[in-house]
Amino acid sequence: MVPNSATTPNAATQQTFAVSGMTCGHCEKAVTRAIKGVDAQADVHIELASGKVDVVSRADRARLAAAIVEAGYQVAA
Repeated sequence: MVPNSATTPNAATQQTFAVSGMTCGHCEKAVTRAIKGVDAQADVHIELASGKVDVVSRADRARLAAAIVEAGYQVAA
């Protein structure tokens, strides 16, 4: 039997971050690069206008948020 993602430890999950300070394509690339630095396999979608960052990743939320902050952006709690 092959376990599904709901029962597999460290399964990828979707997480949404509210990120402020992103204003352009460079910002979008910087945030994506920061997230991919934590999880190279992460799927990242960014909406600049709303500051919404959707991530599908196996990485811990706190690690992803810390990487975004380290890149120079603010993550709402």
